[in-house]
Amino acid sequence: MAERVALIDYGAGNLHSVHNALKAVGAPDIAVTDDPAVVHSADRIVLPGVGAFAACMDGLRAIPGMVSALEARVLGDGAPFLGICVGMQLLATRGVEHGVHEGLGWIDGEVRALVPAPGIKVPHMGWNDVVPKSGEPLIEQGEAYFLHGYHFIAADEADVAATTDHGGAVTAAVARANIIGVQFHPEKSQAYGLRLLRHFLDWTPA
Repeated sequence: MAERVALIDYGAGNLHSVHNALKAVGAPDIAVTDDPAVVHSADRIVLPGVGAFAACMDGLRAIPGMVSALEARVLGDGAPFLGICVGMQLLATRGVEHGVHEGLGWIDGEVRALVPAPGIKVPHMGWNDVVPKSGEPLIEQGEAYFLHGYHFIAADEADVAATTDHGGAVTAAVARANIIGVQFHPEKSQAYGLRLLRHFLDWTPA
């Protein structure tokens, strides 16, 4: 039986583009879903996200049983998980945007505002280099499309899988065990982003 990818619909993601990108790289069975039962049976899970941290977290929590289903399947069963943009930021302990808001807490850290500086615009928008850590299995060196005004500051540097430069090092990806999150948009990153999604579909976490 073909693997099923659950693409979480919680009112905060660029679902159409992500779905099309996953289909383009050969995902045979993609369920765009807000049903926790589908999450429980999915082989891989993708959590997109666009907008403010608190609104996205509230949207996820507003679906009865969704957070517990994600925790059971990802943290309990070890299903491969990909968070995209704010979907990656929600992995953090908390987000600091118009107050302090709890995240999923799967990877320790805070999501804070990028700081404007001479020559450095916020939000960070457009193409930028992604520099993976040595030995990172999913992230390649290359250029990806970013659009964000907040960034993930990991408590443990070991959880940072890749960085980009925007007035200093900014987290481009985080990873821990079967969990990976990317700040950039693979669905908007042309060939580079499609390779990442294909790597995710092929990935067997250690």
